[in-house]
Amino acid sequence: MFKNQPRGLLAAALANMGERFGFYIMMAILSLFISAKFGLDVTSTGYIYSAFYASIYLLALVGGIIADRTKKYKQTILWGIILMAVGYLIIAVPTPTPVPSKILYLTLTCFGLLVIAFGNGLFKGNLQALVGQMYDDPNYASKRESGFQIFYMFINIGGFFAPFIAIGVRNWWLLHNGFTYNAKLPELCHEIIEKGSAMAGDRLATLQTYANEAVAVSGRTFADLTAFANDYLDVFNRGFQYAFMAAIVMMLASLVIFVVNKKGLPDPSKKAVAAKESNVSAEEVKMDAQEIRQRVLALFAVFGVVIFFWLSFHQNGYSLTFFARDYVNLDVIYINLGFTEIKGAEIFQSVNPFFVVTLTPLIMWFFGWLKKKGRTISTPMKIAIGMGIAAAAYVFLMLFSLALPSKDALAGMSADEVSNMLVTPWIMVGLYFILTVAELFISPLGLAFVSKVAPPHMQGVMQGAWLAATAVGNSLLFIGGVLYMNVPIWATWLVFVGACGLSMIVMLSMVRWLERVAK
Repeated sequence: MFKNQPRGLLAAALANMGERFGFYIMMAILSLFISAKFGLDVTSTGYIYSAFYASIYLLALVGGIIADRTKKYKQTILWGIILMAVGYLIIAVPTPTPVPSKILYLTLTCFGLLVIAFGNGLFKGNLQALVGQMYDDPNYASKRESGFQIFYMFINIGGFFAPFIAIGVRNWWLLHNGFTYNAKLPELCHEIIEKGSAMAGDRLATLQTYANEAVAVSGRTFADLTAFANDYLDVFNRGFQYAFMAAIVMMLASLVIFVVNKKGLPDPSKKAVAAKESNVSAEEVKMDAQEIRQRVLALFAVFGVVIFFWLSFHQNGYSLTFFARDYVNLDVIYINLGFTEIKGAEIFQSVNPFFVVTLTPLIMWFFGWLKKKGRTISTPMKIAIGMGIAAAAYVFLMLFSLALPSKDALAGMSADEVSNMLVTPWIMVGLYFILTVAELFISPLGLAFVSKVAPPHMQGVMQGAWLAATAVGNSLLFIGGVLYMNVPIWATWLVFVGACGLSMIVMLSMVRWLERVAK
């Protein structure tokens, strides 16, 4: 796989894999943690989730500017890893649930997320810029796309295992304290703590059923449902926070890998000095103003299109996770390991990384086969195709959601009615399969396109701008939650069909221009 690739690619991929492992441990459970910890509904959770996800990518632009101006890419990346570890520590420190002061503890959690986001901004775009510079060497220029596909695949190796770690740690803590996992309990527990005897009778009966099931194995007893709710919430959310500690371990692994191998990674500052010493003209180093303008305009055109992909794709940790929690039969994917159990809506977060790892070699082979046949597809065209595939993914989910009740109707159903309504987990697997194919046509190839088209002196900034475009899409993620709570489920997915489909049309209209600029 690494044959004929630059020497530093493996080290960069491993360092990124460790960091992404920790990051995806957090992202697999973040929206459910915020909701369960503070008793927030899906919409309110979405505002925090959207702001955090957007800040991750927006601050990558800041990280790119810092690295480009200081020319200290490696130090910037190093500080990014350290700050992310500190941020994970802030949210990992166990605190009581229900929280004594919602404002104080929610602010503390948001501060920890901000530290993680800033550290990620220093790390993510700059490491990608270093990888891109490996392919400035003429010996490796033709391997740029395949190199980024390999780099992207390693990201997802960590992403595949991360949800299992997150689920395993949380559910281990529940079992250790005499409870079994039930994703629907936190919402009901917060409701009875808030409403007490005013809680609706059907909701109260559902809570009683779930509470009996949660303590059936251990035989624990409680004075009343409010006492149960307080204890269950505290244990449930401490399990989440212990899972965040596992993310810290993976950040330390990434730190060690990067420090050991950083000398073998390219150094942009040395490259600039070498250019000056060899009397290379400023025009050759920086290009003329007209070419710079064309390249930047082309990049921003692509950025504008992919905003709608990320708006749709990153619903995987938000509305799609809540959909899996509420509408998918999770019991059929239950795995009992004795000391813990693997069960939860978060498990679907491993499906996308699994398909990235398994499909990447096939996609690389397919593109290589086309190239040998003289039918090479340009990167802009691949991105357009990817947007169409993403639209198809949501068409798939929409069709299976036509008969499902709305969230309001679901709230009034009994435990037995809910159980009879649940759909097969294979729907989520099929959805993530199609979305993953779309991702492989867009994300790694988009990174390669940016590194190829960006002016040499703007590599970090343009990689940061790619991530900033992702931030714009992520800032709109809350739309998925608003729709999920207020319209029929099928109509929620129809919005994303439209967003991706229109983006495909716009991208197709620009393909020839983008191809000329890329040459």
